[in-house]
This record gives sequence, structure tokens and C-alpha cells, in this order.
Amino acid sequence: MTPTPSKKLVVAHSVRNGAPQHEVQTNKALARWLAHIIGLKFGGSYDPEKHRGRDLYWLPTQTIVGAKQAQQLGIKGANDLWGGFVEHDFICTKAISHGLLSHLAHAPQGWAPLFSRRVRDVVLDGLTVFALEDARPAAEHLLHNGPIRLKPIHACAGRGQEVINSLDAFDEVLARAEAAEMFRDGVVLEQDLSEVITHSVGQSFIGGKVLSYCGDQYLTQDAHGEDVYGGSSLLVVQGGYPQLLALELPDAVRLAIEQAQVFDRAADEAYPRFYASRRNYDIAQGLDSNGKPRSGVLEQSWRMGGASSAEVAALQSFVNDPGMRAIRVSSVETYVDQPLPADAIEVYRGPAENSEFLLKYVTVKPYDG
Repeated sequence: MTPTPSKKLVVAHSVRNGAPQHEVQTNKALARWLAHIIGLKFGGSYDPEKHRGRDLYWLPTQTIVGAKQAQQLGIKGANDLWGGFVEHDFICTKAISHGLLSHLAHAPQGWAPLFSRRVRDVVLDGLTVFALEDARPAAEHLLHNGPIRLKPIHACAGRGQEVINSLDAFDEVLARAEAAEMFRDGVVLEQDLSEVITHSVGQSFIGGKVLSYCGDQYLTQDAHGEDVYGGSSLLVVQGGYPQLLALELPDAVRLAIEQAQVFDRAADEAYPRFYASRRNYDIAQGLDSNGKPRSGVLEQSWRMGGASSAEVAALQSFVNDPGMRAIRVSSVETYVDQPLPADAIEVYRGPAENSEFLLKYVTVKPYDG
């Protein structure tokens, strides 16, 4: 990827109307930090009047969906943003991780069966459902092999998911008043694992540099006691996946990296108009209902995400020391009001969407490999 032209102005862009304050402020903080690192001016939050006619470099909170939106923003390719573009909304959700039960099942416009064929060996057992009438047959098919996890495709941070142990329990879900709308929006039904470790694998193409990384996610409890995303610890290198795989890594991590690469290539092949300069993948490794180890990509993130602050911190470290081979960075999200740890970089402190308080910060440590 070529360096970002110096004439560009970096702008934060909150895509969702009515987005929570913590998302908007985190977006602005990362855009300001990113502008400083790559030597560009920070233009604040995007304003159609203020920024009309300017050459912009975007940090959107969500994946850009549809040619119309991209055209309105002047985004033509991956060099114009830190994030991604897809033609249809479902492509940037967990929906694409699995295929449909059959060719007769409902599918949204633009659905590419090729993708699920390409990733079949690197995801968990599962099916995607886009209509209430397709839900029970899909669940019945999967429940033969053990409990399944129900995942609305637009839910994030682990919210909205539930484990289904029997067809009777699934029928109770179907009887809910909101069931038809939920399945019409899209639901993933996926085998449930125990003793799960969730790996993060990805790449960022930004400021003329390529960063590749692997790491683990961890959970925390929000103010309501629900387990939600609590942060990521990453090992980041300058360069591509070959440079990352050249490090001494556990076999399980190597497998996660290899699976992420298959998923990433499949997206480029099945959805050729897709592009992204941030490509992050979650890979779950755990035990199935028979105690057998399983590993599979859960979903992708072609937008600002929980690990983005850690990636920006890594970019800062490599800009400061171009000869550095690798760095360890961690992003942390906690719902407990507390002082900032020593040497940590605060990203956000304030109210959250579902809680009165949320603290986000980043830590940087040397690579000791």
C-alpha cells in the first residue's frame, strides 16, 4: 500500500446515527492520534459543510456499506480510510461465516455461496438463517451434534447471544414476539464450545506501513454482570504474515493465523468489490460437546474495533523506532472506575451505552522473543 498523501485531512466519522458517546469519543481520540503519527492534520468529526471539497482520510466507526455511501464520502479505495467497504450490509457481519441450509433457504441480495465453500474447513459447524421458516430446520440439523449458540448478526461485544441445548428450547425462541424480525435481520446458529480461547489475528495497512498481528481477547463484566469484550493483547510485527509466522509461536496460534488467512482470501475472491485497510479476525479455539478440540474463525472486523487502539499504539512504536521487529500492545476496557495504570495511555473515560462508566486504555511492552 502506498503512503497516505500528505495533503489529506484525517477525520473521525461516526457512521451510526445516535451512536453512544463512548463510540464517538473513541473514534475521535483514535483519529487524532493517528493523524499525529502519520504526520497529517486532524480535522475533527466529519462535517459535510466544513469538509466539502477537502481531500480526506477517514476513520469510520463502521464498515462503509454500499457504493452510494462511499461515493458521497469520496472514498474510492483502501488508501482513503482505515476500515473497509462492502457492497451489502450482511457482508461485514458474522453472517458470511456460514452457509445456508440449502439452496432453497432465503438469502439477501448479493449473497455469494462461494464464500462459505471456501471457508468451510476454517470455521466451526454452523448455518446462517435469514427467515423464520428456515430457522427450525437449521437448528434441528445442528442440534444432532450438541448445543448451539444463537448469534444475531448485528450484535457485537458478545451481547445478545444465547446457548440452545434442545429443539424444545429453540421452539421457545421461535415463539417470542420478536423472533420473525430477528431471523429476518439474520441469525447465525453455530456449535457451542467450552473452555474457549478467542484469538485475534489481523493486518492494518496504514501510513505506508503494513502491520500484522496475533493475540488473545478476554472478557470482562459490565455494570449488569454480563460477560462482554474486555480487551485484546496483541503481538504485532512490521510486515506481512510471513514476518509474523517467522516468530516463535505456539501451534494453536499458528493455526489461528492460517485460518484467518484463508478467511481473508475468501472475502477478496467471493466479494471482489470489497476492500479494507483494517482486517481483523476472531478465531475461537475450545472443546466441542464430545470433548474434541475445535478451532474456527468466528467473524471479521473491517472497521474500528476493540483492538484498534492497540494497533495505533503499535504503529506509534514502529514510527518512533523503524528498526523495531515486534512489539506487544494491549487494549483494555473496564467498567470499574479506577486510576489509570502506570505508563498506560487513556483512550476514553466516561459513560457507556449500557453502563454509567467505561474506561478504555492501552499499554505497550517490548517484545521479548
